Amino acid sequence: MYELYCKHAREVGFGVRKNTQRTNSLGQLIEKYYVCSNEGVKKNGKVGESSNQDQITFRQNNITRTDCKTFLRVKKNDDGMLEVIDHNEEHNHELSRKKWSHMHRSHRKVTEDKAVVIGDMISSGLGPTDSYRYMSKEARGDHLTLIDRLCQEGVEDGDFFYRFKLNSDGRLSDVFWRDSMMCEDYDLYEDVVVFHTTYRTNKYGLICAPFVRLNHHKKNVMFRCAFIPDEKTDTFQWLFEVFKKLMKMKYPVTIFADQDLAITRALSKIFPDVGHRLCIWHLYQNAISHFGKLKGNMSFNDAFQRCLSGCVNEEEFEGCWNLMINEYNLEDNSWFSRLYELREKWCTAYNKSYFSVGIMSSQKSESTNSAIRFKASKATNLNEFYTIFKQMVQRWRNKEEVDEFEYSRAIPGSHLPLVGMLKQTSEVYTLSIFRDFEDEFLKSISSIVETVGEELEVMVYDVKNHDERTTHRVNFYSGDSYISCTCRRFEEYGLLCSHCLRILDRKSFKEIPSCYILKRWTKLTKKDLWVKADSAPHTNTNLLHSAAWRHTMARNYYTILLRAQANEEVRRIMEDGSKSILNGVQAVTTTTNSIEDTDVSASSVSVLNPAKTTTKGRKKELRDNLRKAERKRKMLKEAQLS
Repeated sequence: MYELYCKHAREVGFGVRKNTQRTNSLGQLIEKYYVCSNEGVKKNGKVGESSNQDQITFRQNNITRTDCKTFLRVKKNDDGMLEVIDHNEEHNHELSRKKWSHMHRSHRKVTEDKAVVIGDMISSGLGPTDSYRYMSKEARGDHLTLIDRLCQEGVEDGDFFYRFKLNSDGRLSDVFWRDSMMCEDYDLYEDVVVFHTTYRTNKYGLICAPFVRLNHHKKNVMFRCAFIPDEKTDTFQWLFEVFKKLMKMKYPVTIFADQDLAITRALSKIFPDVGHRLCIWHLYQNAISHFGKLKGNMSFNDAFQRCLSGCVNEEEFEGCWNLMINEYNLEDNSWFSRLYELREKWCTAYNKSYFSVGIMSSQKSESTNSAIRFKASKATNLNEFYTIFKQMVQRWRNKEEVDEFEYSRAIPGSHLPLVGMLKQTSEVYTLSIFRDFEDEFLKSISSIVETVGEELEVMVYDVKNHDERTTHRVNFYSGDSYISCTCRRFEEYGLLCSHCLRILDRKSFKEIPSCYILKRWTKLTKKDLWVKADSAPHTNTNLLHSAAWRHTMARNYYTILLRAQANEEVRRIMEDGSKSILNGVQAVTTTTNSIEDTDVSASSVSVLNPAKTTTKGRKKELRDNLRKAERKRKMLKEAQLS
C-alpha cells in the first residue's frame, strides 16, 4: 500500500511519510495513515546542545512543513485485507515539477542488489563518492541523462554550437563550444562573466579556457568553454569574436579575467563598452611572488588586503595606498607602480557602480576558482579531457537541480522571527541570497542613525554600523520610495545594504519595494524556462523515446545480471537467451535495412526516370518485399514467445 501511494505521489509531485498506526490486542496492524511530507508544523529553527555549558549553538533548518492535510487512510476489513477508507487529495503548497519528483525522500531507494554492488566497489578500492556517482549515473532518470549525450556520444543537441581553427600544419589548434543548456543559462545570467585561462593539463598542452557565471544560488554555472594553443592577443580576439556572435546583442556588464596584457587588449577591441575587471583572488596569488622580503610580514599583508577590498571610497584607498608605499619603501617598485595604474580594474572602491554579483570580494573569487578542478594529467588526450569536463559540468547542473527542488518547497529558518521584510525575503529569495540579506538585516538593527536634513521631498541620513569606520549617507525619496546609499551595495550586488534597511525600518516599511528585488536572485529565476520545458512539445520525440527505452532496458538487464551472477544455471539461461535475442535482432535489422535500401533505390529511380515508378511491376515488387518482411517479423516474434 505504501509503494502504491508513493507511485501516486511521484506522479502528482509530492513526498510521502508514514504516520500513525493502530494495532489490535495481538499486536497485528489494523489501521495505517500515510501523509504528505509537508504534513505538520515545525518551529522556526532548533536549539542544539553544545559541549560547552556556557554556550548554546543554533542549527538553522529549512522549513518544509506547511501543515498539509493530504493523507491516505487504510484499514483491515473483515476479510483480513487492507482497504482504503479515506483519502484527502487537497494540498496547501506548490507541488513539485515532475522532473524533480525523484528527489523526494520517499522516492529515493537503493535496492539490495545495488547496495551489494556499491559494497563491492568500496571493498575493491573505489571511493564512496566515485561509487555513488557511478551508480547514480547508471540509475538516474531519463531526463537527467539525455543532456549529457552531446555530439561525441551519438545524440545530437539541437542547439549545440562549436567553432574550430586549424594551424598551418592542418592540425586542430582552437576549439570553442557550448550546448543548449549553456545558452539558456546565458540568457538568465548574462550580467557577469568570469574567464579563466589557467588549465593546461592535457596531452597537447592546449589551454582550457572556461567561461563561468554565478547562478541565483551563488553557485558556478558553465556556459562556454574553449581550447586555445597560447595566450596571444590574436588568439583571444578570435575567441572573444566567436563568443560575441553568440550573445545576440546581450553583452555582459562586467568580465572578470586574469591580469594579462593580451586579454586586456583583446577585450578592449572586441568589448570596448564592457567593464573589464581583474579577479582579486588571482591578483593576490600573483602579488605574493612580488612581495620579496615582505612576504612574511603580516602587517604589510593586512595593509595590502585593505587596499584590495577593504576601502569604502576612492579617498580612503588613496590614503591607504600611499601609506603602504611610503612605510615599506615601495616607491621605486615597478610592479606596484603598474598595479596602481590598473587600480580601477581591481580596487573595490573604484567599482561600486559595476554589478559584480559579489565576485569583487576575494572570498567569492577563490571559491569560483577552487570549484573548477579538472581531474586530468599531462597524458590526458582531448577526448578524455572533454569527458572529464562534461562530468564536472553535469555535477554542477545536478547540484543546481537539487537546490531548485529543495528551496522551491521550503523557506529558510532564521534566528529571528520571520515577519515583515524577513518573511517577504524568505519566501522570495533563494537560501544563499536570503542568508546574505539576513546578515545585512542583523547589522541594521544595531546601526546608528542621524538625520541630516530634508530637501525637496528627499530625506538625508547618516548611518553607521557599530563595526564600520565610515559613516554612510542615505537619501530617501518619499514620493516614489526610492532609496540610495553611498556604499552602493545594491548597485554592486543587487541587495539592499544594512544602511538602507535601517531607514526603511524607521519609515515603517513592512516589505522591501519591489524595484529592489532583482529577479536574478529569486527562487523563480528560471520559471519561464520551466513553463517552456513543461508545456512545449519535444522537437525530437523519437529521440527522447529511444533514449528512455534504452536506459530502461539497460537498467532491467543490469538488475537481471546482478541476480544471475551467483547461479550457474541462470547464467546459462541468460547466455542462451542473449544469443537468441542477438540473432533475432540481426535478422530483423538486416531485413529492415534491405527494405530501406529498396526504398532508397526506388526514390533514386523516381528522380532519374519518373516513368519507371508508375509501372505495375515495380509496385508489385515493393509490395512483395514488404509482405516478406512482415511475415519474417511475425515468425521471429512467435519464436521468441515460444
